[in-house]
Amino acid sequence: MSVLPILHWPDPRLATPCQPVGQVTPEIARLAQEMLETMYAAPGRGLAAPQVGVLKRLFVMDVNGAAGPRSPRIFVDPVIEERAADTMTGPEGCLSLPGIVAEVERAIEITLRWTDLDGTRRREVLSGISAVCAQHEIDHLDGIVTLNRVDAGQRSELEAAYRA
Repeated sequence: MSVLPILHWPDPRLATPCQPVGQVTPEIARLAQEMLETMYAAPGRGLAAPQVGVLKRLFVMDVNGAAGPRSPRIFVDPVIEERAADTMTGPEGCLSLPGIVAEVERAIEITLRWTDLDGTRRREVLSGISAVCAQHEIDHLDGIVTLNRVDAGQRSELEAAYRA
C-alpha cells in the first residue's frame, strides 16, 4: 500500500461529479485502503476518491483522525436519504484546501445508505461530527468544495488567504 498524492484546489477534477463504483472489486478495496493510509498521513478525518484523482463515488473517514484510536470507515456509492431540518455551523478544513478553515452550515443528522467492501448494502443514521464529515465527503463526490458552501464575502477572503 502507499500514500497517494492529494489534489489541491483549483484542480478541475475536484469540480467534477463522480461516477458510481457499482461492483466492489479488489482494485476498489485496494484504493480504499490506500485512501485510508493517505488520510491518516495527511492527517485528516475524511478523504474522497476525487481528492486522489479517482472520479468514483467512494470515500473513507475516521472521525477520530490520526490522534485518537483508529475507527476507519469505507463508503462505496453513498447516498444521503434524509437530512435533519436542524443545522449547525462550524469550522471545516479540507485536505484539498490546506490551511483553509471555513464556517459551513450542515444538517446535524443524516440517514446514509452505502455499500461496504463486502458488497453489503448498509443504512445508518449519522449525527454530529460523523454527519458533518460524511456530508463534506459526499460534497466532493458531487464536485463541490468547501468554498462552494460559503457566502461570497467569506469565499473571497478564503481564496485570498489560500493564494497567499
